[in-house]
Amino acid sequence: MGGGGGEAALPQRRRCLVEPGFIATAGAGDVRLPAKVCFSSKPKKFTYISKHQGSPGTVTEETVLKYFPDCIAVSCKKFGGAFEAVNSSLADIVVLPIENSSTGSFHQNYDLLLGHKLHVVQEVQVDIELCLLALPGVHKIDLRTVFSHPEELAQCEHSVSSLDVVKKNVDHCAAGAEIISMQNLGDAGVIGSAQASGLHGLNIIECNFQDASPKLTRYFVLAKIAGIPEQHGQHKTSIAFCLEEGPGMLFKALGAFWKRDISLTKIESIPNKRKPMRTQGTGKQFNYIFFVDFEASTAETHVQNALKDIKQIATLLRVLGCYPVRATV
Repeated sequence: MGGGGGEAALPQRRRCLVEPGFIATAGAGDVRLPAKVCFSSKPKKFTYISKHQGSPGTVTEETVLKYFPDCIAVSCKKFGGAFEAVNSSLADIVVLPIENSSTGSFHQNYDLLLGHKLHVVQEVQVDIELCLLALPGVHKIDLRTVFSHPEELAQCEHSVSSLDVVKKNVDHCAAGAEIISMQNLGDAGVIGSAQASGLHGLNIIECNFQDASPKLTRYFVLAKIAGIPEQHGQHKTSIAFCLEEGPGMLFKALGAFWKRDISLTKIESIPNKRKPMRTQGTGKQFNYIFFVDFEASTAETHVQNALKDIKQIATLLRVLGCYPVRATV
């Protein structure tokens, strides 16, 4: 990857991590780990090299560093940029936020799952603490403006509403911290990670500023090569499908799991952007894509039979990934 100062000094034999939007330079001598090590278990002590664009200290960066402690995470402008980095072999994996316990699913990221051919190889659930930050000596009563990403502002809606402030959106929380620090704004605060306070010379006015605690965010780890499904151990599988027109089609699809005692953990529907409408009689109806997570491995025969049943009534069926169940970190 060209352009960044100091890139020539990076060691060539390193493994790289991307997190959205985070990308990493893979180097000519990139060493790839066996799938069993990389995808079926938590990574061991390996070095991850990434290059940050903009300010460090975002909540997503903090999450990646918590789960992959040997990486240096680096942002890119768009979520899709992380996918493109992996597709072009500039990086190995993407860590993609997929849903939050406060505000629900990130639908734009579901679109990315379908728009690219990466595989879900792990899931990570992280308990994230959001903090209210400001310059030293500034108190809550002094605040007139609060910066943060729209997602973080939504997760702190009740807490922010108790303040007499104007909310201002920024690309990420660290950008707000940088604005306050560089412009010496004594009447502004930012919602973000504790890490951002130290990086930008701010104080933590209040910890656990989010409305609900714990605030869990679920991430998908994606790669070009799918993990090897196993019959033993706890696994989840994520799929996406569209159904043919007709009464009871969704009932039939979900019944394929019910009659085989396969437990569903999530079902989500979003409009199909490629074919958003379908004709029903003389009118038009939305055409949906369904995303389903279930607790079983694609290596198991009863799962394969369930997917065969769905395929008979589906216009699209895609297995997004089969991966080990992970505890919250």
